[in-house]
Amino acid sequence: MRFLRFLLFNIVSWITVIIWGTATLLVTPFGHRYAYAVAHHWVGIIRYFLKGICRLSYRVEGKEHFPDQPCVMFIKHSSALETFVQIGEFPRACWVLKRELLWVPFFGWALKALRAIAIDRSAGSAAVKQVVDQGTQRLAEGICVSVFPEGTRMPPGETKRYGISGTLLAQVSGAYIVPIAHNAGYHWPRRARGIKPGEVVFVVGQPVTVGNRDLREVNAEIQNWMEKEVERIVSLS
Repeated sequence: MRFLRFLLFNIVSWITVIIWGTATLLVTPFGHRYAYAVAHHWVGIIRYFLKGICRLSYRVEGKEHFPDQPCVMFIKHSSALETFVQIGEFPRACWVLKRELLWVPFFGWALKALRAIAIDRSAGSAAVKQVVDQGTQRLAEGICVSVFPEGTRMPPGETKRYGISGTLLAQVSGAYIVPIAHNAGYHWPRRARGIKPGEVVFVVGQPVTVGNRDLREVNAEIQNWMEKEVERIVSLS
């Protein structure tokens, strides 16, 4: 039954992607704010079907920790859910993502319209420079930059060393890093054949200032907080 619910949800999701993805493209000439408003509305639809079909809901704690100015968001990447939630619940942003996602019909086109920073993950230092250059521009335009510091979706309970591009961007631009932990991977892991019903909790942490600190030291501090926070959330669920 869980698989059938998941299959139905995916069918409905892709129908909405075609509709709202097209709408996002149509309003793109009016600017990022309008395109993002369409995406925000789409997430509300996804949330409705996710709860109605798969019995999965979510809540966010600590949104008051977001600073008044654009920031760099570090989000634990262990599910597809966090990609939806950040549009619906967090400040207006763009994403650092692998360029192949832009080739996905409608979904990828909408991501491009939302000013995603699409990188070649095999490009090494060139990709880091791209994140810093384009990210600094987005921040100057009032758009937050969302980074998955592990670089890929991780299985529940696992992590890997954080990349430095997001931390370097924060250092160069003077923006805060805002870490965000959650337990979505325990309900909707990568390559899942079903979604575990329940409630996913997202926790927004205190802003982190990079300054002249060592980038790896900052990453280790954020990673330590994030992994402990995930453990805490899971223990309470």
